[in-house]
Amino acid sequence: MTGRRFPLLRQLAASPTAAVAALLLALLVAAALLAPWLARNNPYDLASLDLLDSHLPPAFLKDGDPRFWLGTDSQGADVLALILYGLRVSLMVGLLAVTISACLGTIAGLVSGYLGGWLDTIVMRVADIQFTFPAMLLALLIGGVTRALLPNELRASLALPIVIVALGISHWPHFARLVRGAVLVEKQKDYVAAARLAGHGRIVTMASQILPNVLNPIFVLATLDIAFAIMSEATLSFLGFGVPPTQPSLGTLIKTGYGYLFSGEWWVVLFPGLTLVVLLVCVNLVGDRVRDWLDPKLRS
Repeated sequence: MTGRRFPLLRQLAASPTAAVAALLLALLVAAALLAPWLARNNPYDLASLDLLDSHLPPAFLKDGDPRFWLGTDSQGADVLALILYGLRVSLMVGLLAVTISACLGTIAGLVSGYLGGWLDTIVMRVADIQFTFPAMLLALLIGGVTRALLPNELRASLALPIVIVALGISHWPHFARLVRGAVLVEKQKDYVAAARLAGHGRIVTMASQILPNVLNPIFVLATLDIAFAIMSEATLSFLGFGVPPTQPSLGTLIKTGYGYLFSGEWWVVLFPGLTLVVLLVCVNLVGDRVRDWLDPKLRS
């Protein structure tokens, strides 16, 4: 009965690996949302930090403090609290960047596929040109140019929105091509002809008739693209072009902790790195099952 009412749960249950990944992903998302209540304190509130607690190893090692399960950094901040708050930023960047990509690509693909002609040619050629640049390089270029144009006092406060927009713009052609291909198929069907005969305009036909029938592949690509956005943001942050230290993501934590790796404080970089790996693997595994659920050709 549960499988009939919730087919996605049936898809997850069919694969123990995907079921475990979904559970871990749910726990990570819940931990990120509940970070202010789960963490001992806000690690970015300097008034709550004590330098006497700095450089402490994890609680399960010798000289570890039971208050800090995963140890502390050079400022005395709890590594577990840093991870919880970093998760929030990484997930937010991934979701918002994919939302921007999906919206831009869906609109471009709908208009290009349905109207065709010179507009289709322009949109697809722009997409082809963008495909010649690696998405990461394009995100670096957009972020670097935008920061260079901003005054110094605004760069830190707008760093997070810049990363989100840069990642969103860098991946819209994937959605545009996907939607355009689906629209080219759908617009030949009888229900679209019926909408035209009923007097519906182009915008109404695209929004109310065609769009609902091309949502499945959009959701599949968006789910898989979240992992790409999170990984790209972590890479940008590690290179110094991501979010600022005042709003750190997992990538920023890895970059900061890397400087302490060779001094023996491996826990500052290891645990954020493991969290990022687990998050990406879980998102990809769950995304694969969502694809199986939404794609009729793959349904059993």
